[in-house]
Amino acid sequence: MRAKAALFDLDGTLIDSERRSLALWRLLLVNHGVDHDDSLLREFMGRRGPDVLAEKSVLFPGKRVEDLLAELTTYVDAPGLPEIGPVPGAADLVRRIDGHGLPVVLVTSARRWWAESCLEIVGVGDVVRTIVSAEDVVLGKPDPSCFLAGAAAVGVRPEDCVAFEDSLAGITAAKAAGMTCVGVATTHHASELFAADMVVADLSGVEWPLPL
Repeated sequence: MRAKAALFDLDGTLIDSERRSLALWRLLLVNHGVDHDDSLLREFMGRRGPDVLAEKSVLFPGKRVEDLLAELTTYVDAPGLPEIGPVPGAADLVRRIDGHGLPVVLVTSARRWWAESCLEIVGVGDVVRTIVSAEDVVLGKPDPSCFLAGAAAVGVRPEDCVAFEDSLAGITAAKAAGMTCVGVATTHHASELFAADMVVADLSGVEWPLPL
């Protein structure tokens, strides 16, 4: 395949932040006395917070989504939260793709301020200039709207795009958009990413163009 654009998810794909995100959601569940296990927590991965909270409203009777999100932000300075940092190989791969003259697009369920700050942590803020964030679409992942918007923003047909995703919701969205998808097994076991066209442990050593 000769891709004409590369679209990257952020959390868990370019930056190792999902463990921190899950820790924050766990604090929220504990504070509200919600019985939970890893299976429930994983349903929050790769998706916009408001979308998941709206679906899980039965877990928080009488609570508004806005208030729950505001509470979640109060936990960001809690002691003992996992550190965040670049996924191995992330900056190198993004820069190699850019070196081929191809557009690199960020497609994330996070808000724009978080996306921009994380791109600086990864070290590719100067390369990734097109961002589709949580504010930019009506429906979040697993709906394909975000990936379709990313492709449209750089004028490339979805079938000519490669998407890199770590979450099940993200892979579903990328495939529904008609894109080739590389599953990044940083937050799920590789066997769970069977819907992707290929699976890698992280972004180190990923060949470009992809050997598909």
